[in-house]
Amino acid sequence: MADKQGTTVKDVSSHAFVKMYAEHLKRQGKIELPSWVDLVKTATHKELCPFDQDWYYIRAASIARHVYLRPHTGIGGLQKKYGSRARRGTLTEHFHKANSGLIRHILKQLEAIGVVEKDGKGRIITSTGQQDLDRIAGNLKEKEEEEDEEEDSEDEGDDDDDDDDDDDDDDDDDDE
Repeated sequence: MADKQGTTVKDVSSHAFVKMYAEHLKRQGKIELPSWVDLVKTATHKELCPFDQDWYYIRAASIARHVYLRPHTGIGGLQKKYGSRARRGTLTEHFHKANSGLIRHILKQLEAIGVVEKDGKGRIITSTGQQDLDRIAGNLKEKEEEEDEEEDSEDEGDDDDDDDDDDDDDDDDDDE
């Protein structure tokens, strides 16, 4: 069994962590979705709003992870992180920042549930927020190690079957 005590957000896959923390935020029910969540674009250069119904929770989880890894991150820095290229037809592409209002709204929601707080310049993760994020990371690492053990036990049983497959391939060559 894995030791969850020393596991931090840095020790697990970022994609898997964000998905798991987004599910946790959704289950917790403390983040209130705004009425405009299905209409808003994430940046001015985007054409449509996100397709995923849970995109707001995923973005909130990603922002919380980013503030955890880089303390004193402000809205401008997050705008640059979530910005992307703007396709301008026949003109050359340029980088555009993400919407600041959306990021600010998510940060206020995270402040309301006690995950982040303002600190001079930018936001930092609170001690309860850090405990929450590390607990999720520990659960994720434990889950990944259990899956690895299951795969290893399945691979050991499959080694005997590989010899039979090689004999079948030789028969196919004779038919040609």
